[in-house]
Amino acid sequence: MKRKYKRLSYEDRKKIEAMCKAGNNAEAIADAVGVHRGTLYRELQRGGAENGKRQQYSAELAQRAI
Repeated sequence: MKRKYKRLSYEDRKKIEAMCKAGNNAEAIADAVGVHRGTLYRELQRGGAENGKRQQYSAELAQRAI
């Protein structure tokens, strides 16, 4: 079975940032962006969200980290 991977765009990251600040849970954010929950957690780490504090996620920081 061939897997299809989705690379997050800056627009995806802005959506993640907005949803994090709105208080959405990881499952809802992952579904909205169209990625697996594990992908979202790695993205949150890349964007500076530490210890489950999703409000700290920065789309710009994550974009520069790639």
